Amino acid sequence: MVAWVLRILVILGLLGSAWVHYDLWQNDGFSDIDVIGPMFLVNAVAGVVIAIGVLAWHHWLPAFLAIGFGAVTLAAFLLSLRSGGFFGVQEQFDPSSPSWLPELWGVITEAGCVVFGIPLLFVQARSRQLANV
Repeated sequence: MVAWVLRILVILGLLGSAWVHYDLWQNDGFSDIDVIGPMFLVNAVAGVVIAIGVLAWHHWLPAFLAIGFGAVTLAAFLLSLRSGGFFGVQEQFDPSSPSWLPELWGVITEAGCVVFGIPLLFVQARSRQLANV
């Protein structure tokens, strides 16, 4: 039961992050940026593919990929906040900006991939260990 709750939370995080990246790529001009545009589209597709993996394959690898996806995507966003940005794109986490809500949702969903993915990894490992006894 715990594994399923964690699995669903990880899937929601992956799909939420995928949606944010696709929406920004499609509607906010990120598709026109040389390096970042393709990376946003890859993130959108990868989030969906990993979510399917977490749902269908109860193995440690999809959970591990979800953790990596969330951590790397969140790190890229944090790098884009510093002066100089990330590949020339500098974000501002500013609540008065209209783009603040997608950024906030992205941070929440990506952190969720990590926060819920780590215990999912351990719960799955524990259940495999118990199954082998």
